[in-house]
Amino acid sequence: MSKNLVIVESPAKAKTIEGYLGKDFTVKSSYGHVRDLVKSGMGINVKKNFEPVYEISPDKQHVINDLKKLSKKADIVWLATDEDREGEAISWHLLEALELDEKNTRRIVFHEITKKAILNAIDNPRKIDRNLVDAQQARRVLDRLVGFELSPVLWKKVRPSLSAGRVQSVAVRLIVDREREVTSFGITTYYRVTAVFSVNGKTFKTELSKKFTTREEAEKFLNDCIGANFSVRNLEVKPGKRSPAAPFTTSTLQQEASRKLGYSVAQTMVIAQKLYESGKITYMRTDSVNLSQDALANARQVVLSNYGERYSETRQYKTKQASAQEAHEAIRPTDFNTEVVDEDTRNQRLYDLIRKRALASQMSEAILEKTVITVASDKSALNFIGTGEVIKFDGFLRLYMEGTDEEGDETQEGLMPEVTIGEKLALVESVAMQRFTYPPARYTEASLVKKLEELGIGRPSTYAPTISTVQKRGYVVKEERMGREREYDVITLRDNQIKAEKKTETTGADKNKLFPTDIGMLVNDFLVANFKEILDFNFTAFVEKEFDDIANGDLKWQKMLAEFYVPFHKTVEHTTENSERVSGERILGKDPASGLTLLVRVGRFGPMAQIGTTDEIEKLGEGAKARYAKLRNNQRIENITLEEAIDLFKLPRNIGQYEGDDVVVSIGRFGPYVRFGSLFASLKKEDDPYTITYDRAVELIIDKKRANAERLIQSFEEDKEVQVLKGRWGPFINFHGRNLRIPKDKDGTTITLAEINEIAANTPDTGKKSWGGKKGGFKQKAAAPVKKSAGKKKVTEEEPPLKKAASAKKTAVKKKAVKTKKAVKK
Repeated sequence: MSKNLVIVESPAKAKTIEGYLGKDFTVKSSYGHVRDLVKSGMGINVKKNFEPVYEISPDKQHVINDLKKLSKKADIVWLATDEDREGEAISWHLLEALELDEKNTRRIVFHEITKKAILNAIDNPRKIDRNLVDAQQARRVLDRLVGFELSPVLWKKVRPSLSAGRVQSVAVRLIVDREREVTSFGITTYYRVTAVFSVNGKTFKTELSKKFTTREEAEKFLNDCIGANFSVRNLEVKPGKRSPAAPFTTSTLQQEASRKLGYSVAQTMVIAQKLYESGKITYMRTDSVNLSQDALANARQVVLSNYGERYSETRQYKTKQASAQEAHEAIRPTDFNTEVVDEDTRNQRLYDLIRKRALASQMSEAILEKTVITVASDKSALNFIGTGEVIKFDGFLRLYMEGTDEEGDETQEGLMPEVTIGEKLALVESVAMQRFTYPPARYTEASLVKKLEELGIGRPSTYAPTISTVQKRGYVVKEERMGREREYDVITLRDNQIKAEKKTETTGADKNKLFPTDIGMLVNDFLVANFKEILDFNFTAFVEKEFDDIANGDLKWQKMLAEFYVPFHKTVEHTTENSERVSGERILGKDPASGLTLLVRVGRFGPMAQIGTTDEIEKLGEGAKARYAKLRNNQRIENITLEEAIDLFKLPRNIGQYEGDDVVVSIGRFGPYVRFGSLFASLKKEDDPYTITYDRAVELIIDKKRANAERLIQSFEEDKEVQVLKGRWGPFINFHGRNLRIPKDKDGTTITLAEINEIAANTPDTGKKSWGGKKGGFKQKAAAPVKKSAGKKKVTEEEPPLKKAASAKKTAVKKKAVKTKKAVKK
């Protein structure tokens, strides 16, 4: 056994480091965090100064056991987890869980996994920084307090199984606020006039200095241009420069990878982690733009070698944020000479981006020349402006150009011809085009990260988890939405003739944008109304600053928690006692067919439309029921119209018969489907349940039957509801809707019905059903309706495909299984 045990977080990191250390070192992985707050209860003793109660994660117990054995045999244990607060906390938890002696324990940190960095860390060990540990502990405890106390309020006042988080809720608020900005935006129209002029055989584009609000004004201006004389009123040539962007921080890498590579925030971090652990880039969770002296020298050598002296300019960037954590470096390659690092295209593309950005930051500025030509008319006081930009020296642009999130940019820039003031110009063409104002752009993952960073909310280690969490919880969806067509006017003046025409364009299309769901908006509104401080952007940023103060040793973490928790807990108690239950209910009007109220709200299974209120149904007497319909994916409670809601009740649609059974189209808990007898076939993404044809529905039924038939291994004439099927993990038995395992000593192709009956009798019935029965089709699992409470009759919400016979059938199956079990015993 070697005298030194080095512990890191991941096996990949361990493998890389082990290659740099000699036989006296054994490198092992903790596989991430080894301890966390206990899952049963809050896990925090509030009365004992917020004392956290930790437990070793069940899946890490064997890891701890193995590391304990190795640590007892080692002379020195080196804790080499990441250098940020999360890494420091992991080292501390290892120290506690392994019961290490601090005298024989060393803490080492490095921001790149290279031999030089690792050996340097070994030569310069330190003790665990308790301030960093406390900062991480404060974040973890605070987030548990918020989630543990806030979530039950949501269960009681909004809907069961909801959850809330401190940073996640603020992120949802940003998305909800932006969505409302977009939907409430009043689009206005205007007319933008452009012109193309020629001089000395060359043409250039210009734009009128004024935009017209009406078509009549634009048309009148073009008429005034007929026969007009145009000349150069002013000429301005200005030198300019463009400087390279700083090397990547975590947030700028996430933004640029999204813009240029189309990577999600989570995908970017997974790939960056692999590149770091394999020793190709520096640590990927950083808000610093600093580069080490070694890195600057390495970058200069590569620039000089590839581009020459003129392209080299060594510069050091300063981090703008005062809250930047620790003395990290920016994200950069560990060796700028390395161009190819991975056969995986996705990994290589991200590495290229990191390398080019960091290398470009050490290259010369681009030298530009900007030309502005002002064109005057003898028939109008308005001027045309032409702008052009010429790159005199490309500098860093030879290697890299930063992306942008700007949408709807219609500026005209191009190469300008050489002209003199007073020179006559010929009008080639002038066009007045109707344009429209743009609402604010919805957030992408990358632009949301940028906004969170601007507001001081979260840190490099929290951006990706925050965005993933709000999507997993169903508060936000990332999707593509089709736009709609609209007409616009185009009025063209050419050869002294004016021609007007209508054209069409697609507007409102969004790709990979973040949209709030109805439940996300409802939860957000409830939290904003009742927990203003938690949802306040400035307060959340202030909490982040307090974490920084704890990390710097300027604030005690228990004091910070006490100041937060006391007023927060009072607000929780007040809200639980005094706030009303919310459903986002919105009354749209009366259903023309029944005369009952038609409303929309969030129900047990999501947003839905409802015909008939509780009072109206009670007045109608026994047998009367409210009707329900699920909202479509692109519909929202806030803006759905009465007419759109009425259309929802066209389902279920009976579109004909096939092989003697009705073909019914509807929407269930798991989406739109076609039902044929007891067979359920899901509609494809391109199918619309409101317009799907009979032929298309039959095609889906045939495909489903074929898929089911291919799964069939055995069926039995004596009992049609027993089959042996192919499953994802091998053959299994479907016994009256129950899925049963086939014993290892039995063969699915030869097992008998009697043997199956015995297996069923000896297998507990969990009550889960998934098989449709006689037609041999898997059906969607339908959840039970909301139970009526005793006393006053309540309107219950039922799932559209729910069968009333399901309960009776379930009882019959249970009775049959009991009889079979008794028969087997006899």
